[in-house]
Amino acid sequence: MTSCTACPYPSHTQFASPDLVGPIVNEGFDRALDPAWADSGAATVEDYARWCGHLCGATCLRMALGAGAPSLFELRDGAVKFGAYTVDADGDIHGMIYAPAVAYLRRTHGMAAEVHRELTAGGIGALLDAGRLVVASVHYAIRRPHEPSPGRGGHLVLVTARTADGSGYHFHNPSGTDAATRTASLPVERFAEFFAGRGMSLVPGPATAPEA
Repeated sequence: MTSCTACPYPSHTQFASPDLVGPIVNEGFDRALDPAWADSGAATVEDYARWCGHLCGATCLRMALGAGAPSLFELRDGAVKFGAYTVDADGDIHGMIYAPAVAYLRRTHGMAAEVHRELTAGGIGALLDAGRLVVASVHYAIRRPHEPSPGRGGHLVLVTARTADGSGYHFHNPSGTDAATRTASLPVERFAEFFAGRGMSLVPGPATAPEA
């Protein structure tokens, strides 16, 4: 894995303290002890601790929206209103759900977006070539690309560009444990081993007028 150092899109983590991502995801560090929790926009530390582990998708949207994006929990709240995150009767959180997330982006942020329920790893490249960003479903272990992939899907990353030689993709990982795994690159073939074959594509740049 190599780092992308010239990407125009900000790199954010779904946890408020980037230096605590490793302890949180690898060692079970208590999210409620994150001293920067309020920076997420959460109203309470309890809300932050309950939701932050589910907000890889909202973090991808925040990165795609750029420097003027709302806070992570403002995006969570907007996505919930559109049904992009749901909470079932047992209190379990589900999402990000693509179709309502696309509706949220279009109507609230004026960003053109599209769901891709069937997408090949090579197809991501075609979307990038067309000027789009791709929110791709991958296994969270993509932050450990030197190890065999244990599966595909369950986590979201923002794919931003092809590598200079065209053989790989640059992407931002909301649960990357250090700089090299938060803003990273992998060959297409290796990326494909983590990729679930679905996602969303977004058109970056100045937002158009939100839909009525």
